[in-house]
Amino acid sequence: MRIPRLFVDHDLAVDDIFKLEKPAASYLIKVLRLPLYAEIILFNGQGGSYTAILLDHSKQAEVHIQEHSADDNESPLRITLIQGISKGDHMDMTIQKAVELGVNEIIPLICERTVVNLKGDRLEKKMKHWNGIVKSASEQSGRNQLLQIHQPRKLPIISLAENQTGFILQPTADSSFITQDKPQSVALMIGPEGGFTDDEIKESIEKGFKEVRFGPRVLRTETAAIAAVSILQAQWGDLN
Repeated sequence: MRIPRLFVDHDLAVDDIFKLEKPAASYLIKVLRLPLYAEIILFNGQGGSYTAILLDHSKQAEVHIQEHSADDNESPLRITLIQGISKGDHMDMTIQKAVELGVNEIIPLICERTVVNLKGDRLEKKMKHWNGIVKSASEQSGRNQLLQIHQPRKLPIISLAENQTGFILQPTADSSFITQDKPQSVALMIGPEGGFTDDEIKESIEKGFKEVRFGPRVLRTETAAIAAVSILQAQWGDLN
């Protein structure tokens, strides 16, 4: 059986004994039905992970941290996904798969053709929901650092960071990823349902982004993100 991994939102140290929050305790005891002294892995998003054992079966399960591992499962290529906000579970899927594929940051992008309206309480709830997806996907995928989701921004997007290469995915572009030199860091911009307008593309190019195509077919926004990040990792990141 695979050892369960849990995100905990506080400091961790070898030999600590503490009680888990109710949702985590319920998952271990009622869903997984772990026995006493079962081994679990804890991480807090600050790098590395901790092996612990389950000490009791109360509603707030008590755990004892045994040892620390500094293992880092991060990609050598730093990827920022600038993602046009899509509807409902399409954006959820994009965030989940971005975590699994090793993306470091997501900037949700409000574009002219964005159909989702996020303001006030609705934005606050959505950010909490998205961050919950990040934590769950990190538990599942074995990442010990949490992907950062920024507050939604509007175009024109911020300028590229130093040593960062920017790509904007466009099916009409003249070049592809494989024609580019190896970057140290990538900012990948993908449009919402309906794509970018001509003005948005022009603004992004003026900020230093390069138009690249994926292939002859037009992909859905969530498909484009998953496929493009996979190519980046295969070419310059995890599999390089």
